[in-house]
Amino acid sequence: MELSRREDVNRRMLRARDEMDRRYAEPLDIPTLAAIAHLSASQFGRVFKQVYGETPHRYLQRRRIERAMTLLRQTDRPITDIAWDTGFASLGTFSSTFSRIVGHSPTEFRARHAPVAVPSCFIATWTRPRDPA
Repeated sequence: MELSRREDVNRRMLRARDEMDRRYAEPLDIPTLAAIAHLSASQFGRVFKQVYGETPHRYLQRRRIERAMTLLRQTDRPITDIAWDTGFASLGTFSSTFSRIVGHSPTEFRARHAPVAVPSCFIATWTRPRDPA
């Protein structure tokens, strides 16, 4: 792919990813994200994975879990509220996704990670979850 075409595709993917970052707690579907990137739904999933190394769904799940990790660490809000506030429709889905990505349940994570007095962007970078799959 020639450089200018690749740059254009990367910019469009970045717009879609930025939208996912902004609206991570809302229901987002592939057709909506594909429209932002000016691609068909089938193209979007394939190109997103080529550019970012993971599917749009996996990226969105990881983004939601990153936010949940921050809320678990820095607040005493109920885990159910955190699940809903980060875009999960059920506590069961949240807990299983959290455990798969982080390696601990939300309750265990909260017990192991006390609040830290540094900017949350540093904590997010240091503790970014790595999906084993």
